[in-house]
Amino acid sequence: MEAVLYVSHGSRVEKARKEAVSFIEAVQNRMIDDVPLQETCFLELAEPDMVQGIKNLIKLGATKIVVIPVLLLSAGHYYKDIPKKIDQAKLRYPHVEFVYGKTIGVQDRVIDVLVQRIRETQVVPHVDANILLVGRGSPHQETKDSIEEIAWKLKRKMNVAHVSVSYLAACSPSFEEGLQTSLRIGWSQTFVVPYLWFTGVLMHSMQEKINEMEQTDRQQVLLCQYLGSHRAMVDALTDRVYEAFHQSSLSK
Repeated sequence: MEAVLYVSHGSRVEKARKEAVSFIEAVQNRMIDDVPLQETCFLELAEPDMVQGIKNLIKLGATKIVVIPVLLLSAGHYYKDIPKKIDQAKLRYPHVEFVYGKTIGVQDRVIDVLVQRIRETQVVPHVDANILLVGRGSPHQETKDSIEEIAWKLKRKMNVAHVSVSYLAACSPSFEEGLQTSLRIGWSQTFVVPYLWFTGVLMHSMQEKINEMEQTDRQQVLLCQYLGSHRAMVDALTDRVYEAFHQSSLSK
């Protein structure tokens, strides 16, 4: 029996966990006719973890499990942590087939969500406004390349002069450095655009840093909403599920 295991990042913030579960349920509802056996788990900071998620599906009769990473970009979790758990499961359940899906990656429809999040502030960007795109960050160069590509595409879609990037961990410039640079240069507006899926500790820390920064009366810093459960995000993850099943059928 075919099954899908959705692997979300996890958070110590209850609202973030609830957002992730609610979002994945929206995808599961779309898939229910094709794959009735579906389960959600977390990489860290929440239960069930991957080991328990796999165990639950196999108890229900799964003989093929498509593992879908609920991650925006490919980094350490995608290349190391999830595959490690899959390899362990293969040894423990040799009769079960495992198929590994892809992250969301760089997609125009996701960048369109960023544009919408900026416009939702109901503040029209000035000629000298700066859009500060903020990525989670990773030691993997692919992550940095992806964020820079997203920034370039966002600049074209918004038709603005300035789009800069910063990171919350493992890459430079840091978010604090990016924000300080924006204020030091003197742009009249800084639209802080988090490339994050759900709320959590990182969103809270960004707001705290913005509150701590010294701003002049002529400078405005606006923290935009994260990507969240936008329909385009539901579409993107649903497509990743179907793609994983399609690829596994082609490989046979």
